Amino acid sequence: MTGKKHVFLSFMLVLFVSALFLGGCASSRSGQVYSRDQARQEMQVNYGTILSIHEVQIEGTKSGIGAVAGGVTGGVAGSMVGGGKGRILGAVGGALLGAGAGALAEEGVTRKHGFEIGVELDSGEVLSIVQEADVPYYPGERVRVLRAYDGTSRVQKL
Repeated sequence: MTGKKHVFLSFMLVLFVSALFLGGCASSRSGQVYSRDQARQEMQVNYGTILSIHEVQIEGTKSGIGAVAGGVTGGVAGSMVGGGKGRILGAVGGALLGAGAGALAEEGVTRKHGFEIGVELDSGEVLSIVQEADVPYYPGERVRVLRAYDGTSRVQKL
């Protein structure tokens, strides 16, 4: 295998692994999805009526994995440019540009569409809860609000 083919295959492998890492970074903020830590945990159940729904964006993760993956990918791609010192400069420049692009890509890929849901509980208390917009809700609809002891809450249809 020639040197350029080997570098190209390495580049493609790094790109593929980077895409897998970015896809794995997305955590769910859905009212229907529970984390492993929430399983078998007691939650307080309240019933209420939806007052309002507002569309919001839930920002994506910024774990650094995207920057690292982008930096590696950019460094490999940049090292294929030129020869001698030009390769070194290409690798460094590619790594810096790739890291910036990877960080932006991670945040963009993991960003979610959400709802800010205003709920009036039967007790008269009014809450506002933000969660992923994976289930449609409507003003006047009866729902239940689950409150965990860690301070998190979720709205679910009855």
